[in-house]
Amino acid sequence: MFLGLDLGTSGLKGVVINDEGQVVAQASQALNVSAPHPTWSEQAPSDWWEAVGQVCEQLSQRVNLTRIEALGLSGQMHGATLLDSQGQVLRPCILWNDGRSKAQCDAVMQAYPELLAISGNLAMPGFTLPKVLWLKEHEPDIYQAIDKVLLPKDYLVYRLTGLFTSDCSDAAGTLWLNPETRQWDDQLLAMTGLTRANMPTVYEGQQVIGCLSDEVAKQLGLNTIPVVAGAGDNAAGAVGMGVTEPGQGFVSLGTSGVYFAVSEAHNAKPENTVHAFCHALPNRWHQMGVTLSAANSLAWFANLVSKLVPDLLEELEHSSITQTSVVFLPYLNGERTPINDPLASGQFYGLVNSTRREEMTLAVLEGIAFSILDCQNALESAGTVVDELSLIGGGARSELWRQIIANVLAKALTYRDGGEVGPGLGAARLALIGLKAQQGHEVESLIKAYCPLPEVIATHTPNHSVQPYYQAKYEIYRQLYQQTKVLNASLDQLRAVAQ
Repeated sequence: MFLGLDLGTSGLKGVVINDEGQVVAQASQALNVSAPHPTWSEQAPSDWWEAVGQVCEQLSQRVNLTRIEALGLSGQMHGATLLDSQGQVLRPCILWNDGRSKAQCDAVMQAYPELLAISGNLAMPGFTLPKVLWLKEHEPDIYQAIDKVLLPKDYLVYRLTGLFTSDCSDAAGTLWLNPETRQWDDQLLAMTGLTRANMPTVYEGQQVIGCLSDEVAKQLGLNTIPVVAGAGDNAAGAVGMGVTEPGQGFVSLGTSGVYFAVSEAHNAKPENTVHAFCHALPNRWHQMGVTLSAANSLAWFANLVSKLVPDLLEELEHSSITQTSVVFLPYLNGERTPINDPLASGQFYGLVNSTRREEMTLAVLEGIAFSILDCQNALESAGTVVDELSLIGGGARSELWRQIIANVLAKALTYRDGGEVGPGLGAARLALIGLKAQQGHEVESLIKAYCPLPEVIATHTPNHSVQPYYQAKYEIYRQLYQQTKVLNASLDQLRAVAQ
């Protein structure tokens, strides 16, 4: 059996697969996010490590962990986890959805225009490079003490093995990696005063990087098994969904929303706010559009009205409401694709005295679908067209939401078995492939054998009769941001005063 650990923003999941690649057990542990100031988002790495122990304890009640043969990890991308020369964490991790480093993004883009050509990506506050520039300016003592910069899942690999490693897919999201060479770039590192000595060693996602330490193996109830480099959550999700070849893609409805498309080369189009990263598997790359608050928007609204998300969805499904004049902008954490604006604000627009809660729920679902359409349009403007689009993530459980997204994208969507555990499943598959490759099997053959497309649960084709409604509403959605974005800086100042 093989274990995949997926470090998400809202929780850590564990997925166990058997030798045939089928899921046999899973467990999860919730995590909290701290927002000490407006636009900030942080987590304590110690909480991640504690969650690993809790997830393994849960799994031990369902499977014999001594039968696990190898371990892989996936994780939320971009987070700046900073260690000193003693391997101790210097401060809480600055997460992917943290917006504090907008000024540093502007400054580095102006000072180093070559960043675009080398990294293939715009400097955005979510990425790791501008976070370190912010620390250099605002927390100089922390900056001076930095010995290693790790991504979230790579911190767990360090705790598991004592080794400093990363993989191509996750490392590409730092802005320090050259996606064409699939290795750190000295010129990019120099922009933040760092060198390769401050960075983990980069591997392909399926490569074995070492083994569990004896102490950790005993603590978790595992043997001293091999550990593979793993992957960023989106690339791992693609491996879990069998999305490994050009022309394939998926939409992920997790805390954030991602439109992911596999490419056969590093096709960089930063001017379209499209992310161009390495895939977790050799000789593959991918493009992404990202919306920062997908299922998070629905969870936020549910909490606001003191309801559970399933209850809100059931309430909407049992109502007669299928259209609403209420518009929702899901910019609760700013936004990436296509506007790259950390100060963008969430909004309800069009509320009247007769507006019902069901309409607001529907507006949230539509608003997130429109943000995914923004991603699709950005990828298509960069020359990427997805022929086969799957759905993964917790939000994909809702049949109603899946159909809304199909209608808005005007594209058929396939909801497949296992989508909810996509990244964890992908991490476990990387472990399986890595162990067998170490035993002498050819990697490409292993990918074909162990990364199939999962069984189809449902297919959603767009309802063309509602296209005029969605097209008209999408235009209002786009205009609403353009008409109000000038106010966001003033609102940010007001938040600071209110804080």
